[in-house]
Amino acid sequence: MNLQHRKCRRKLCLVVEGLLLGGLVGFLPAKSLSAPVDQKVSRNSAQSPKDNPPQGSAATDRSAVNNDVYTAGPADVLKIDVWQEPEVSSIVAVRPDGKISLPLVGDISVSGFTPHQLQDVLAAKLRAFIANPEVSVTVQEVKSRKFNVLGEVQHPGSYSLAQPVRVLDAIGMAGGFRDFAKVTRIYVLRRSSDGGNLRLPFNYKQVIKGDDGNQNVELEPGDTVVVP
Repeated sequence: MNLQHRKCRRKLCLVVEGLLLGGLVGFLPAKSLSAPVDQKVSRNSAQSPKDNPPQGSAATDRSAVNNDVYTAGPADVLKIDVWQEPEVSSIVAVRPDGKISLPLVGDISVSGFTPHQLQDVLAAKLRAFIANPEVSVTVQEVKSRKFNVLGEVQHPGSYSLAQPVRVLDAIGMAGGFRDFAKVTRIYVLRRSSDGGNLRLPFNYKQVIKGDDGNQNVELEPGDTVVVP
């Protein structure tokens, strides 16, 4: 085979190799061809705290409810599930008279009952219509038990009393103090039994030093924490 034939054969081999390589590249996974891009994605995949902001009180109401302690009240929203009975199951709001209405059962008073107590009450009433009813009651929204935080705090507003809250807790839930808050002159406004208002003092500096822990009272529905 002369030199010219050898050169032609070599060129033909290079062309074939190029075609084969091009075909293989088409079948290679994209990530194997773009390592720098993958590295950039992996560096950015870690989420910052801003990507997951803290949940507000409205979002945590349900998870904070203690079903053995919390008692339903007007405006609360309850989810009632009866196993394998979707026609009876429903989400209902407690009326101002403390009652709800359910299929088969009709009107039933729920105010003052814990979710676990309501499960037993509803199951007993449904036995007249359903064999061995299995009832689950959860609090979807807590609206009957609220307190307020006003004044020089980061997030003044209304907050849920789904679980026990003291004055120091309330300040934390409201985001803490603003720069010019008078932390020694805080007070709690509470409605008294005669319709008037009680004013309960709270000196933040004394409480955090442990000098007078009695000021850190447990809040009641309707209480307002005022931070001047």
